[in-house]
Amino acid sequence: MTQPPSLVNGPRSEGELPPLATVDLPDGTRFAVRGLRAAPTAPAVLVVPAMGTPARFYRHFARELHSAGLTALTVDLRGQGESTPHVRDAAARDHGYRVILEADLGAVVDAVRAELGPEPPLFLLGHSLGGQLALLHAAARPGPVHGVALVASGTVWYRAYGTLRAPLLLLVTTLIAATATLLGRWPGARLGFGGDQATGVMRDWARQGRTGRYRPKGSDRDYESALRALDVPVLAVSVENDSYAPASAVDHLVGKAAGARVTRWRYTEREAGARLDHFAWTRAAGPLARRIARWATAQGTP
Repeated sequence: MTQPPSLVNGPRSEGELPPLATVDLPDGTRFAVRGLRAAPTAPAVLVVPAMGTPARFYRHFARELHSAGLTALTVDLRGQGESTPHVRDAAARDHGYRVILEADLGAVVDAVRAELGPEPPLFLLGHSLGGQLALLHAAARPGPVHGVALVASGTVWYRAYGTLRAPLLLLVTTLIAATATLLGRWPGARLGFGGDQATGVMRDWARQGRTGRYRPKGSDRDYESALRALDVPVLAVSVENDSYAPASAVDHLVGKAAGARVTRWRYTEREAGARLDHFAWTRAAGPLARRIARWATAQGTP
């Protein structure tokens, strides 16, 4: 995964989304939830970003979701974007999947629910790593989340990428985790992969890539069993020309949610009317947003 292209060279013509809520955790971490409200009973969609991708990258997509009739919300992952402290600060480097899943997302979801009230169904929409985290959180904490949409999101288990790519992927994930351990964080912004990340995040990421299983370090929860028991609607969208989340990787991820009501769909360049890849879909997301809105509305109310 390289850096999102529009954040490297593209224009930033769109202003920030309006603030919705501020989430403060006991350890001093702060999250800014931004979004656009629709009708009080309209489904709400919270976008969970890809690795190293700030929430502002999804501003255009959020506006498309809102135009399609949804309340569209964004938030940064811990240590990224507007969240404080940033992972470049030593205070934000000591965390992995467990903290994101069991502290951060729960607090953000609760804040969103408190702000919007009990009526609108709430969906998590995860891109890439964000999709994995969204699905894991929904599985471990059933109730507040009414469903999960995955866009360009699959596991990084090396065997899901075919015999030609598998050895290289295994080597790369292992080297990245080792480098992060040696340096005390992963300097992805400088190296062009995944943004700056805490060592624990990259070690959990590499462990899943090596084993195919989700076992966040320090957690006593059985996430694999929780995924099998997940019983919510799941929309899994693969994207044309996406080499980072090919259909086989999406299959491996959604295959873990054996009890979920999964809808699969492929977003093509013909439907988008533009070139697509792992990141470019966000700039041509009108048809995708309308599909997601129809799917979310069809799930009914909690």
